[in-house]
Amino acid sequence: MNLPGILQVVVFLALVLAIAKPLGTYMARVFDGERTPLSPVLAPVEGLIYRLCGIDPAAEQGWVAYAAGMLLFNLAGLLVLYGILRLQGLLPFNPQGLGGVAPDLAFNAAVSFDTNTNWQFYVPETTMSYLSQMAGLAFHNFVSAATGIAIAVALIRGLARRRANAIGNFWVDTVRSTLYVLLPISILVLVWQGVPQNLNPYTAATTLAGATQTIAQGPVASQEAIKELGTNGGGFFNANSAHPFENPTPLSNFVEVLLIFAIPSGLTYTFGRMVGDTRQGWAIWAAMAILFVVGIAVALPAEQAGNPLAAKYGVDQQMSALQAGGNFEGKETRFGIASSMLFTVVTTDASCGAVNNMHDSLMPLAGMVPLVNMQLGEVIFGGVGAGLYGMLIFAILAVFIAGLMVGRTPEYLGKKVESFEIKMAMLSVLILALSILGLTGLASVTDAGTSAILNPGPHGFSEILYAFSSGAGNNGSAFAGLSSNPFYDVTMSLAMLFGRFLMIVPILAIAGSMVRKQRVPPSLGTFPTNGALFVGLLVGVVLIVGALTYFPALALGPIVEHLLLLAGRTF
Repeated sequence: MNLPGILQVVVFLALVLAIAKPLGTYMARVFDGERTPLSPVLAPVEGLIYRLCGIDPAAEQGWVAYAAGMLLFNLAGLLVLYGILRLQGLLPFNPQGLGGVAPDLAFNAAVSFDTNTNWQFYVPETTMSYLSQMAGLAFHNFVSAATGIAIAVALIRGLARRRANAIGNFWVDTVRSTLYVLLPISILVLVWQGVPQNLNPYTAATTLAGATQTIAQGPVASQEAIKELGTNGGGFFNANSAHPFENPTPLSNFVEVLLIFAIPSGLTYTFGRMVGDTRQGWAIWAAMAILFVVGIAVALPAEQAGNPLAAKYGVDQQMSALQAGGNFEGKETRFGIASSMLFTVVTTDASCGAVNNMHDSLMPLAGMVPLVNMQLGEVIFGGVGAGLYGMLIFAILAVFIAGLMVGRTPEYLGKKVESFEIKMAMLSVLILALSILGLTGLASVTDAGTSAILNPGPHGFSEILYAFSSGAGNNGSAFAGLSSNPFYDVTMSLAMLFGRFLMIVPILAIAGSMVRKQRVPPSLGTFPTNGALFVGLLVGVVLIVGALTYFPALALGPIVEHLLLLAGRTF
């Protein structure tokens, strides 16, 4: 790695660390129902929402009722968004006169935004009207992120409370996530950096060469901040954050990548504060940070080293004062390799999926990093809420393994981890693996799956594997190289639904089981979960589970592609 790239990563990680405590403290106060600096303004709005919706904020729910509310709310949101997309041609705020979205594509898009995946099998600026972008997609950017935060808070309560029957109120947690956390921070719009915000028709311009060019625009800035903050990732333009209207400058690029990690980092401190031991939160943060550093330490040098096939023909790929060096294919000259790879690793550590470069153009080892990030469950800070509850599942598995080593019943935060919790934890892990590997296998052996591949060979397999890793991991980024067809519309929709809701239900079941347990006082045989030893064990469990599950598939894709490159062969 070069010095500027290292400094950029160090500054970024330092800012992520600096954000954790103040933002985490604020969120803990919000979800504990305490007064905050925004309460004088937002509390009356919150109360009005409860009255209009018939919500009793004092009534709490068990895990079954909490899960039922979450599922029904998201089902309703999916159906409403599907209706908006299908009827788009009849609805207002459509200056381009775009027609309704095709049924299979509308279903895929509705599922995608409902599950916080934001996978886009379409060109947004030629497919979605302004109303669809604002009332449909941007709305789900808020509520899908709020759902993830609510589930994380419910699990925290399950671990923190003693002999209770309830884990909170889904409706209250969702309202507070949106009103007190997501909306205020999203006021940090990017108009000041040149991101457009208007309802004007697209502009027809004449180039210097005399050709006609259509310049797309619209209400971009109001959606850009929540796209990153809510780890949604769906772009207003097809080029996403590589487009100068979504990400105009190196400063806007750094702000966007910082927004992706902001809430996931803060939630680790929220966890520590709510369970009464902030060291527990810092242990989770440290494990996430270690895995992040490992990813960037692999991806950045692999990309900076360049393409050995190009070097074979004497192409100078060394960084110098006159050139950036390395593999610059698919990257913006505004950002360079270091900023591009930082964005790549962060967006796939979190379940964001926004991109400022073409992941399909990465060198094989660099491209394997985002694949692995998603396959680990996107627990490296992860999506808003989803990263924390995913890492807590691994924490439960880690203390179970530690308990087996010393021959005693495992405990986490003073609560015994028994067979039910382990079954539910493994169920959530296996659901992700089955969704990714099962659907990748199906696509690899059927005509409908292979006919959409534009790059045959190991890279084509990587594109399929990446697609389902992205869908099941609720990420939304892509290797591209796959043509949209009904097969992928349907199978990707299934992957997104499985990866979101079939994982959440077992997690809420764990919360419901743990909340009923009494805490036992620590003893000499208690395995501490707030120190370096636990951090190392947690990181090891995450990596070992990921390697045992996905290494064979990775060997068929990016690993063999890398070996072919070293042998000087094309593919």
